[in-house]
Amino acid sequence: MAFSGALTLTDLNDFITPSQACIKPVEQTNKPEPQDLGAASTQIQVDSSGSYYEVSANGAISTGQPGESAKQKLTTAEISLNDCLACSGCITSAESVLITMQSHTEVLNFLQANPPPPSSSHKVPVISIAPQCLASLAASISSTSSRNISLLQVLRRVSAFCRTVLGFEHVYDTTFARHISLAEHAKEFTERQRGEGKLPMLASACPGWVCYAEKTHAEMLPFISTVKSPQQVMGTLVKEWLGVKWGKQPDQIYHVTVMPCYDKKLEASRQDFYNDIYATRDVDCVITTGELQLLMQEKGWDLSIPVPDENLPPRPHPGTPSDADDTLPELLMHPGTSSGSYLHSLVAALTASAPNPAALELTTKTVRTADYEEYILTDTARGAVVFRGAKCYGFRNLQNVVRKVGRDAGVQVGRGAAGRMAGLRARGRAVRRGAGAEGSAQEERGYDYVEVMACPGGCVNGGGQLRPVQHAKNTDTEGFERDWAASGVQMDVDEPLPAAPVGPKWGDKEWTRKVETAYWHTLPTPPPTPPAEGAPVAFGAKGGSGFAYADTLAGRVLAEVTGAALPPEGSAEWMASLDEQAEERRRKLFRTQYREVESEVVGLAVKW
Repeated sequence: MAFSGALTLTDLNDFITPSQACIKPVEQTNKPEPQDLGAASTQIQVDSSGSYYEVSANGAISTGQPGESAKQKLTTAEISLNDCLACSGCITSAESVLITMQSHTEVLNFLQANPPPPSSSHKVPVISIAPQCLASLAASISSTSSRNISLLQVLRRVSAFCRTVLGFEHVYDTTFARHISLAEHAKEFTERQRGEGKLPMLASACPGWVCYAEKTHAEMLPFISTVKSPQQVMGTLVKEWLGVKWGKQPDQIYHVTVMPCYDKKLEASRQDFYNDIYATRDVDCVITTGELQLLMQEKGWDLSIPVPDENLPPRPHPGTPSDADDTLPELLMHPGTSSGSYLHSLVAALTASAPNPAALELTTKTVRTADYEEYILTDTARGAVVFRGAKCYGFRNLQNVVRKVGRDAGVQVGRGAAGRMAGLRARGRAVRRGAGAEGSAQEERGYDYVEVMACPGGCVNGGGQLRPVQHAKNTDTEGFERDWAASGVQMDVDEPLPAAPVGPKWGDKEWTRKVETAYWHTLPTPPPTPPAEGAPVAFGAKGGSGFAYADTLAGRVLAEVTGAALPPEGSAEWMASLDEQAEERRRKLFRTQYREVESEVVGLAVKW
């Protein structure tokens, strides 16, 4: 089983710590024949295709005649998903995780082996696409075209490809699942404010951050929100709600998601998201934006060519059938950040529920860079801070937040880079407190909420996103014009060409800004938060009608999957309290749990 062709190793500028545990034992099955003590030693050669061969020291290659030294092709050691999950020794950026069990090849293999619909063993193929992936595709197309393309147009073109070429029966984006996740997020924050959990609450949508906390900072786990990420909420919707409407059991559906991050593959493989009764996962396979692009290239699909009806407004629109129970609202663009708007949605919810929303004022302060910002909600009538939150992107900033949260909550920070500096910073704080104990309420108040993402720049800069398109250049590294053909420079005919354009290294700030612009498209970048009219505005909709429909549909979903009794008006509100049995079902479907992963490796016992 080969690695994904879209997987690349680049500048790991957010690498946490090199691990002695990140070593996969390899059993050598093709052991060479024993040689005499005086025999020549061997060397390793690499051919143009990247294959490794073991040859004798003099470079002799076997021609099949007895007595000659052999050129033996070495077996490639592969790291499977289980190997990666079993390791508790390291955390790297998303694209450095070598995963073989979830790739676009696996998707193609399933679609080819899936029996036709009349068969009893046929599985309904469903694909869900994250809006950040659509933004990456839109930016890539717009960079080679004179016209910009919207996320809705990209969604319609990708949907046409998935349906007509690959054979998917249902294509969705994940913004409605995110809408539900944000609502459950606000409900959990309200519960913690009542004392049913610890504050500050930390976002849980980034699996890289969750994995880092489980392996390095278990003391942070009680602070992490237990709400499922949009990907896993989408898995619940597809297999627990839509499947019922299709008359299918969870194991009769094959659900694929397209995500901007390789760590999403790890998240989908967690045991918490496995249905023991039907022996199936909420999300069966996760591919990245780059892998989706590879699929389109292999199938000869040009994403820059328009498709019919791509300019129709987002669903639900006047042409949507009224009896379409499986119609989910499209592209609900929650104002705030392109990583999910968790902090901004929480601020909007607090503002809407306040006795006097007009008296609340939101101020923003950049701590270091745009990846670390503080948001303070103040009641101007009383002059009191009612909420203090932060947006923290990238592991470098994340370590500072871990130290601050631990200090404010009185929790000792454990292992990792954040823990190593805790003692020195604690001594410095003691000296400063001795010099002056008085401080303003704003400075003394700790965070109430932190939106945490592992990638610098957020999800639009995920490790699985497309790289900038690299145009052919006739200049050398010093900027001088060169005629490479006249100079005799040519590509080796035996050297395989890359399947996808390779651009600058991951984390290119200019390219990230272009993807961010494509994400918001016609909206401001980002839209004002909280919205001036007090309610979010759906992408392509007017007056917030898309969000009104989403709220109504979310209440219906909640009632149907939990079995809760509907109120007399016939629709449930997400923030409403349910009966005990329905509430237990709700937590099982839309929340999860975390556990500390203890390393079984003793550093002094590792042999290099």
